[in-house]
Amino acid sequence: MEDFDPAAATAQYLATMTPEQHERAIAYTQGGYWLMLGGFLVGVAIAWLVLRLGILTRIRDAIEKGRERPILVALVVAPVWSALSFALGMPWAAYANWWREKSYGLNNQDFAAWLTEYAMQGGIGVLIAALTLWALYALIKVARRTWWIWGAGLAGAFAVAGLVLSPMVIEPLFNTYTPAPPGAVRDAVVELAHKTGTPDDKIYIYDGTRQSDRYTANVSGLFGSARVALSDAMFKKDADMAEIRAVVGHEMGHYVRAHILWSMGMLVFMAIAGFWLVDRLFPLFKRWLGARDVRDIGDPAGFPVVVVVLSVLSLLFTPVANTISRTMETDADNFSMIHADEPDGMAEALIKTAEYRAPSPTALEEFVFYTHPSVERRIRNAMEWKAKRLKEDPAAYSR
Repeated sequence: MEDFDPAAATAQYLATMTPEQHERAIAYTQGGYWLMLGGFLVGVAIAWLVLRLGILTRIRDAIEKGRERPILVALVVAPVWSALSFALGMPWAAYANWWREKSYGLNNQDFAAWLTEYAMQGGIGVLIAALTLWALYALIKVARRTWWIWGAGLAGAFAVAGLVLSPMVIEPLFNTYTPAPPGAVRDAVVELAHKTGTPDDKIYIYDGTRQSDRYTANVSGLFGSARVALSDAMFKKDADMAEIRAVVGHEMGHYVRAHILWSMGMLVFMAIAGFWLVDRLFPLFKRWLGARDVRDIGDPAGFPVVVVVLSVLSLLFTPVANTISRTMETDADNFSMIHADEPDGMAEALIKTAEYRAPSPTALEEFVFYTHPSVERRIRNAMEWKAKRLKEDPAAYSR
């Protein structure tokens, strides 16, 4: 196979998708761009409405009675704001996360099941928001001029705690995770774990088809709780051993290369910049939103203003965050190539993800919106690896 052509091989894999499948993937993906904008506008509208109605300022005044008590106010305002956001945002969430997904065949839940999980997520969000806002406004009270530095550290601490606890406490609320059972799959995974230095007791299969048939796997947790999890959708879509090895190798790459820790570092850095901008932009956004009864950045009743500022910054920072994510995903792909050495398995797996990720976006689309390199780019990368291996050993994939 000395004449192996990576470009032709990539085109051949992409050609396994019908024109209808390509069109559907493009429509779903590009519609997601508008969903991003829609979600942003809905969030701003909710914050504006809550501020205009004066709900949080009335709660603040009832608690303070002439004496500022920001920490106590934050403890009460946080769950109220979270509950309001949850309730007011539910129609949009139902459309974006249930109805639209259902219309594309990417959601297996009926509305009642989806709403139950949404309510559970809301309850968890209320608890986390109460703790986070209480700590944040306590920081602002004691370190008014430098709170944005300490706030970034606080965000990092909460993120680390969430990563450690998520596999043990939160994820089991929504899915059942079981160790990979004895058999060929487990044997292959254990062999790859030993080769990469990944704990072989950290490989799980979960009932992802309970929510969706998306062909997916993930790495979650941190330190002792970190694990690689494969959705059972992989097996229901007839994943062969080469695909499983390629996908597991990718997820082990995230684990071994400590991408979660790198992400945490990036989060803290962006949080410092974001909170600094929030501190500077708060008066301007307060005026734009007509929040006349909100005092300043230290007033918990003004948290919706903070939410709007952070939403704007998040939207603007999207290309930066996505570029960081794509870099890590490419690194994980390369890790899989080195240790699993299944370029065709990787390509076959990637084609199965193209139903919800247009495989060949423009360069601008990929830069702005894609958290992963495009399917076409990733397959081409795998085929380039295959070409390199075949030059070294023409019989590499014929054994």
